Amino acid sequence: MAGAGEDVRVLFRAGVRAALDAWSALQIAVENGFGGVHSKEKAEWLGSAVEEYFMGNADLELEEIEDFLGELMNTEFDTVVEDGSLPQVSQQLQTMFCHFQKGDVAALREMTSHITQKKCKITATTLMPAGESDVDEDDVDSVEEMEVTELPVTATNDGAAMDGVCPQPESSQPDTQTIKEEDIVEDGWTIVRRKK
Repeated sequence: MAGAGEDVRVLFRAGVRAALDAWSALQIAVENGFGGVHSKEKAEWLGSAVEEYFMGNADLELEEIEDFLGELMNTEFDTVVEDGSLPQVSQQLQTMFCHFQKGDVAALREMTSHITQKKCKITATTLMPAGESDVDEDDVDSVEEMEVTELPVTATNDGAAMDGVCPQPESSQPDTQTIKEEDIVEDGWTIVRRKK
C-alpha cells in the first residue's frame, strides 16, 4: 500500500509543477529575472515549497493558499500578483490536494493533463513563425477612416485665439510675441513662427 501512496504523491508533485509552470505571473517573473539571477532555481524550489506546505497542512482554506502563494511571489520574486490568476492557481492546487487526500489517481492525472494541454495550447497560439502574421492580405490594401474632431477656436480677453487649449500665464516681459490675425488660417489652425 506504501507504493500506491508514493504514486499519488508523485502525481500530486507533477500536478503542482504543471500548475506553477502554466501560471503566467510566475513565468513572467522568471523570464524577466524578477527573482534575480537564480529565478529559475527559485521557481523550481517554489514547487517543492508548495508541495510541503500542503503536506504540512491538511485542511487549508483557499484564502490561506492565496496568501501563501502571494507571499512567496512577493518575497522571492518581488512581484505582487494582481492579474486575478492567484485565486485560480490556488483553486487548482486545492482541488489537486483534495484528489491527493482521497487517493484519486485518475482525477490527478486528468487534472495535470488538462493543465499541461491548456498551457501548450496557449503557448502554441501566442507563437507564430516569422513569415506569418495575423493581418489578412485583403485588409492591407484597405484604408481605415478616422473621425477627426476639431477643437473650437475661442478668443481670449486680448483677442488672441486659443484652439481648445488652456491659456498660458501672462509673461512679465514687455516684448511678448502675440498671434497676428494673418497667422490664423481659415480652418482654425495657428501658424507658429520663430522669434527673431
